[in-house]
Amino acid sequence: MVEVQETMKIIVAIKQVPDRDAQLRIDSQAKWIDEADLQFALNESDAYALEEALQLKEKHGGEVVVVSAGPERIGQTIREALAKGADRGINIACDDLGSLDALGVARLLAEAIRSENADLVLTGLQSEDLGLGQTGVILAELLALPHASLILHVEKTDTGLKVKRELEEGWFQEIELPLPAVLTIQSGGNKLRYATLMGIKKAKTKEVRALASADLGASPAPVVTLERVTLPQKQKTTQILPGSPQEAAKALVEKLKFEVRVI
Repeated sequence: MVEVQETMKIIVAIKQVPDRDAQLRIDSQAKWIDEADLQFALNESDAYALEEALQLKEKHGGEVVVVSAGPERIGQTIREALAKGADRGINIACDDLGSLDALGVARLLAEAIRSENADLVLTGLQSEDLGLGQTGVILAELLALPHASLILHVEKTDTGLKVKRELEEGWFQEIELPLPAVLTIQSGGNKLRYATLMGIKKAKTKEVRALASADLGASPAPVVTLERVTLPQKQKTTQILPGSPQEAAKALVEKLKFEVRVI
């Protein structure tokens, strides 16, 4: 008897953010950063969400669909995800994305993917530009699906999913969820892959469905108004790590990895 393995359709919501190494300047009105000549990249935790989806697809088969909302330039980030192995994309044209709160963005995403009837929806834990950490949670509520956050690893089971969550102080939690579900993925759970030359070539022929935010029928959401944006003040601080040399070294590695993110 041959066992038939069920495939999965996985939606990954991704966001394009300013490159972390870019030189940021405040615009003339001090309302946001000056985006002229600014380099943009895939949001880090969204990249880990994509990697988790691609690994699940490699193990169980199926399809990975990326969805993103924003101005015309987000097409580049969608193509990057396709080059890494996603099968197709959904591009939601929205020039005023920055004026929407997390609820408004989640409504756009929900309306765009509702008809896909996905088995699993993944988002990054939070964006690197605003860092609200709310969009994925609200998306789960709008889709009426179970949700778990701070996910480092996802394993498909006969009854649904088993996930590993990162808690505080180095503690972890494993829980089980039914499918379909929404998960928000933490950075660092996997090693990210690079797009291959063949993947880049294939990405040019993969389907990207274009949608306009005005045509999705999402109900109006509160608009966010930023009164003023400022660059952080640079200052030097000294922190003494307590404990034995071994304990201090361990604490230093944790800070360099999770706070400074240089290792």
